[in-house]
Amino acid sequence: QVQLVESGGGLVQAGGSLRLSCVASGIAFSINAMGWYRQAPGKQREMVAIITSVGSTNYASSVKGRFTISRDNAKNTVYLQMNSLKPEDTAVYYCTIMGRNVWGQGTQVTVSS
Repeated sequence: QVQLVESGGGLVQAGGSLRLSCVASGIAFSINAMGWYRQAPGKQREMVAIITSVGSTNYASSVKGRFTISRDNAKNTVYLQMNSLKPEDTAVYYCTIMGRNVWGQGTQVTVSS
């Protein structure tokens, strides 16, 4: 059974930082591209960052230069380091296995102004 468990969300002031983690189980983690998506109230879910199996990355233009996605294959974990947070980054953040309809439960990130 494939499972993704996110953690690390919380309430932070604008300009602050958070690091999200997503632990995967039930898959051959190292060969899968992984992604972080987010969904704000009343908005569609959107891609935030993607990392391939070989470590290539892609970012939404709104987070480029502020967020960093990384992975630790030994721990079956993908991370999202979020710096210089803005109120518009407030959303539920989800981890996913790219190309598969598998999602974690999400972790809430709230940025206060």
